[in-house]
Formats: sequence, C-alpha cells, structure tokens
Amino acid sequence: MECRTVLEHAQALKEKDYSSVELTHALLEKSQSCANLNAFITLTSEQALKQARQADKLIGKGEGGPLTGIPLVHKDLFCTKGVRTTCGSRILDNFISPYDATLVGKLQQSGMVMLGKVNMDEFAMGSSTENSYYGPTLNPWNHERVPGGSSGGSAAVVAARITPVATGTDTGGSIRQPAALCGLSGIKPSYGRVSRYGMVAFASSLDQGGVMALTAEDCSYILQAMSGFDEKDSTSINQPVPDYIDGLSESISGKVIGLPKEFFSDGVDKEVIQATLDSITLLEKLGAKTIDIDLPNSAAGIPCYYVLAPAEASSNLSRFDGVRYGHRASEYTDINEMYEATRTEGFGPEVKRRLLIGAYVLSVGYFEAYYIKAQKLRRLIADDFSRAFKKCDLIVGPTTPTTAFPIGLKTNDPVQMYLNDIFTNSANLAGLPAMSIPSGFDAQGLPIGLHLIGRYLDEATILNVAHQYQLNTDWHQRIPTGYT
Repeated sequence: MECRTVLEHAQALKEKDYSSVELTHALLEKSQSCANLNAFITLTSEQALKQARQADKLIGKGEGGPLTGIPLVHKDLFCTKGVRTTCGSRILDNFISPYDATLVGKLQQSGMVMLGKVNMDEFAMGSSTENSYYGPTLNPWNHERVPGGSSGGSAAVVAARITPVATGTDTGGSIRQPAALCGLSGIKPSYGRVSRYGMVAFASSLDQGGVMALTAEDCSYILQAMSGFDEKDSTSINQPVPDYIDGLSESISGKVIGLPKEFFSDGVDKEVIQATLDSITLLEKLGAKTIDIDLPNSAAGIPCYYVLAPAEASSNLSRFDGVRYGHRASEYTDINEMYEATRTEGFGPEVKRRLLIGAYVLSVGYFEAYYIKAQKLRRLIADDFSRAFKKCDLIVGPTTPTTAFPIGLKTNDPVQMYLNDIFTNSANLAGLPAMSIPSGFDAQGLPIGLHLIGRYLDEATILNVAHQYQLNTDWHQRIPTGYT
C-alpha cells in the first residue's frame, strides 16, 4: 500500500481497495518506524485521521477529486493553522500559526490529508538539512549521507515512502537539489506562479513554493492544485494556469533542448556527467533535438545569489526579535539587550552568518560595491536565459555536481556547501521554472538528478518532457533498501 504513487493511491481509493483512513493509519505507523531519519518536526496524527474520515465520506458520495484522501506533508516553512510552524529554528519552536498559507489551504481544499510538518535547514538556509535546530535529517538511500536541503525533510519522507508527496520551497535549489540526492521528481515553478502568502520569507524575490513526488505526473497534479493568482500575495502572477495534466501525453518530437557547456565542467563528477549524457541520448531517441548554447554569466550565479539572498534575509528576519511571538531570552536588562540575547539564542550559526553578510552588503559604503553590482549581474544572468530560449524550448544539465555527500563533510566549509547549488540558483535569479528528475545511480548506489529549466511560466513543457522521459526509464521506480 505505502509504495504507490499519488495516482495509484487515487485509483485504489476510488475502487475501494482501501480507505483514506486505512492509508493514513499505515503511513502514520510507517513514520514512527522510520523515526531514525529525523524527518518529522511535528506529526499531526489526530488531524490527519479527521481529514481522512472527511475524505472517505466525499469519496463514498462520488464527490472526491483526484487528490481527495491522499496524504502529504508540508515543509515546516508553511504556516498551518493551529499547528506549530518552526522553520527549523529555536526562535519559532513554540510558534502556533493562526492561519494557513494559501498553498496549504488550496491542497486542503483539494481533499489532501496532512500527516505533519517536516524538517528543514533553519529558515531554508542550507543545502543539506544539517542546519536545523532539531538536528540533521538522514538520506534513506544511505544514512551516513545528507538528503540535500533546505527541503531535506520533505525529500527524505517521500524517498522513504512515508508519503507519496511533500511540499517544499526553493530559493536557490532547495526543492531540486534534495530531489536529486534522494531520487525524486521535484519542481520549482516560475516565480509568482504559486502564492507565497503564509510561506515564511527567506529571500522574497527568490523564494518559491513547489512540490516533490515520485513522478512528474504526480507533480503535475499537485502543482495544478496549488497554482493560481492570490490577491493576498503582491508577487502573485495574475495569469491563467495551463492544464499541466492534459499536456503530459504530448510527444516531445521536435522539442529543442539547449545544452550549456557551462553545466558540463570539470568540477562535476564523471558519473553525474555520464548519466546526464545518457539521458540526453534518450531524449534524442524520443525525437528531441539538441543544440549547444552559452550561459556565460552562470558561473557568477553563486556570488550573485550569496549577496542578494542574505541582503533580503537580513530584512525579512528582523521581525524575529522576541517582542511579538517566538522565543524570548529570559535574562536581559533593557530592550536592546533583549533583542541581542533573543537573536543570539534563537538563531543558529548559518542564519547568523547570512544575516551578517546581508547587513554588511547593505551598509553605507558597500551597498553600491556589492548589492547594486549583484542586481546588475542578476539582470545579465536573466538576459543569458532570454537569448538561449530564442533557440531552444528547454535547457538540460545535471542538477548537482555530485551525489549525496557524507553528513558533516562540508559543515565547516560554507563555500563548498554553497557550490552544491551552482546549477540550480540561476533559475531562481531569473525567476524561471525548473525541475529535477531521477536519471541514474552512481557506483555507491546514490541517486543522480537530471535538471530541466524552462521558459517563464512554461512549467507545462518541463512536465511533459519529464513525463515522457519517465515513461521510458525506471529510475524513479527504485526504492531505498528497507523502505518497501
């Protein structure tokens, strides 16, 4: 029962093979047996069973939709009414949200069942889920390896088949990178496609909600449900949402795939390169054409990102001061000391590092030297993509330069950690949709991801190509040992 996709569960629920309550019970029990992964922050068992009973009633009346009764988990960055929203941080350890994020509400309206909230790098700052106040999450494929980040809890839960789908957020690769390291399909839609209302902000011009699931087809159903204009979010795009599901079956014959030479550099593991080249060969056999393209400013994506994102974070996280909600230091003599002590106790080392960087690049004397130059560079990166998409329909390359690395290997070398997002963060800087899908395994049995980048608001093409690829491969069907 547990190892099925969203659509397989939906069909089984429709045919009364089992009920949503039975499925929810089974997955809640599995979450307990997999507690060693340290993936959950909050398990909402009673609420989940209540939602499952409501779903069964709808299904019994023939009124349920394709997602009714399907369990999921939310990254603990999305506000959930009456349930803790911690952002993986001590400073919000006791925060109970009074409202639902728009994304949470949309998926609840579609009849989905929330099993709980899952672990993440604190305030989404990280690439390994080692920066959480609640400790690191383990990769189901190898417990000595990271699951990626910042949505590592989401990836681990889906990879372990505790739930068929999980939400995530992606500021510089935080859906796609863990999807790649855990052998999943994960999509970051175009900036503005999914409402950011109720999603706790890290870097407002880069953050975007999305989804991780076992297949691109499953992702299309979830993305369909969560997308759309939201007047409560000033960055939400008031554009119609295409029928992602209907477009999956289209042939990819004639699609032009751009191959940037910058994504096939010497710094990428040979096994990752080979898996990517094999995938491109398969896409060509399915009728796609490939051309070489240039993204000359892509290498500057990392320094550009690590100026802009911390700058925005230094502003967004100023609200966490111990005055209105969250953790407050117990010992202080005046309000300034309370601010200092609260934030010293409440924030972890990586958050403090980025806040200091952000404050520095925005300070007088350095604003133009760093922040303004980074914004200009961001424009150049976006222009590179615009020129490339005049020649091709999508861009393909590896998602990450390596497979999952050992826990603790890069915690003392921030630059090496940041380089894990070298292929993913440029899509955030340009606001483009992008996806990772499983494309093979290395000699150690660790998953490899294939990265697909599309034109702005063209998630449909990415999902179509990903689905056709998965119809002709079985990488996405592999299950970590011990999690069947």
